Amino acid sequence: MNFDPALMTSIEQLGYSVTVGDIAASSGLEINQAQKGLLALASETQGNLLVSETGDILYKFSPNFRSILTSRYWQLKVKEWFKSIWKVVFYLIRISFGIILILSILLMAVAIILILVTYNSNRDDNDSSSSGGGRSSDGGGGFFFWGNPFSSFWLFSPNYESRRYSSYQEESEHLPKRKMNFLESVFSFLFGDGDPNADLEQRRWNTIGTVVRNNQGSIISEQVAPYLDNVKNLENDDYILPVLTKFNGYPEVSPTGEIIYYFPDLQVTAKNQSEEFVSTYLQERPWEFTQATSGQLWGAIGLGSLNIALVVVLGSFLKGGAAVNLGGLVGFVSSIYTGLIFYAVAFMAIPAVRYFWIKWRNQKLETRNLQRREKANWLQENINNLQNKLNYARQFAQQKVIKAEDITYSTEKGLLEQSIEQSDKIDEEWKKRLESS
Repeated sequence: MNFDPALMTSIEQLGYSVTVGDIAASSGLEINQAQKGLLALASETQGNLLVSETGDILYKFSPNFRSILTSRYWQLKVKEWFKSIWKVVFYLIRISFGIILILSILLMAVAIILILVTYNSNRDDNDSSSSGGGRSSDGGGGFFFWGNPFSSFWLFSPNYESRRYSSYQEESEHLPKRKMNFLESVFSFLFGDGDPNADLEQRRWNTIGTVVRNNQGSIISEQVAPYLDNVKNLENDDYILPVLTKFNGYPEVSPTGEIIYYFPDLQVTAKNQSEEFVSTYLQERPWEFTQATSGQLWGAIGLGSLNIALVVVLGSFLKGGAAVNLGGLVGFVSSIYTGLIFYAVAFMAIPAVRYFWIKWRNQKLETRNLQRREKANWLQENINNLQNKLNYARQFAQQKVIKAEDITYSTEKGLLEQSIEQSDKIDEEWKKRLESS
C-alpha cells in the first residue's frame, strides 16, 4: 500500500483535520488524487469522516496515524528500514570518493619513495664495489629530495577543522544548513549537491493553490500566469486548463463576455484561512557548482592536481624501468596504474565539464524566470484594466469553514446516537422559532 508522502505531510501540517481542498492547495495534488488518498488513508488508519449539512466532508486523523499505518503493513516497515539504511550507504558512497583520492595519493607517494630508495641503494652498492670503499653519506639522496613525504597532506592536520569552519560560508536559504566535512566536499566538487529544483512542480502547484485560496476560490487567469510555463499569449486563456483540471475548477462568463474561474473544492476548509504570502512569480533556483566552502574547494583542486602530478612522476619511473623486479607495494601499484590514471584524469575532467554544463543550464533557467517575471510585471501594470474581471470574480469568492455545529454525520459515533442528536437539534430549532414568533 503506497500513500503519497506529500499528502501525509500536509495532514500533519494542517492539524490532522482537513478537507480535500485543504490537501490539494497545501500539497499540490489533484483534487481526485487527494480525495482518493484521504479516503484510503482514513480507512487504513482508523480516521473519521465528518459530513456537514451541505454534504461537505471533513477528514479527521489521529496524530499517530503514521505509526498505525506502519504497524499494519510490513512493506512500510521494510521501506522505513531501507530508507534508514540507504542514508548510511549513501553517506559512505559520498565520502568514498575522498577516501579513494587520499589512498591514491598515498599509494603513489609511497611507491615513488620505495622506487627512489631502491634506486639509490643499488647505485650506492655499484659505487662501493667499483671504488672498493665506502662512500660518505650525502644526506640520503632521494630522501633529501622528498623531505617529509606527508607534508603535502596539511589538509588533514588536527587544526584543519578550525581553519575550515572559520572560512565556512552559510549555505543558501533553500537548502539544509549543515556543515559539510572535507570527504563530503570531494563528492560535492565532483558531482555537485543535487537538483535545486527537484520540488519545482510541487512548489508550482502549491503556490497556485495558495493564490486561489487567497482569493477565496475565485480568480482570473492572469493571476496564475506568472507560475506557469505554457503561457504564449495572455489574451488566450488556454494556459489555465491544467489548473482547472488539477483543482476541479469551473469557468464563468460575465455579462460583458469576460471569463473568470472558481474552484468550489478549494473554498471548503477545516478552519479559517488567512491570506498567505506568495511570491509574485515562480522562480527556479540556480544550480550551484558546489556547496563546499572555498577552502574545501581549493583543497580538492590541490589534491586533484597533486594526484595528477604523482601519476606523471610514477609513470616516468615505471616506463624507465626503475621499478623492474620490484614486487610488494610497488608491484601492486604498477598493476593498478591504468586505473590510477583514469581516476586522476576523471577527477579533474568531470568538474570541468560540469562547470560549463551548469552555466548553460542556468542561462536556460534564467530565461524561464525572466519570462515569468515579465508576466508578473504585466499583471501589476494592468491591474486597473482588469478591475472589472476581478470584481466579477469576487462575486463567486467565498470561504466555507466546516464547524462543529454543521456536522450532521460522523463515523466517530453510531447511527442511533447521531439520529437522537439530530432529532434533539431539530426540536431545539423549532422551539427557538416558536419563541421568536
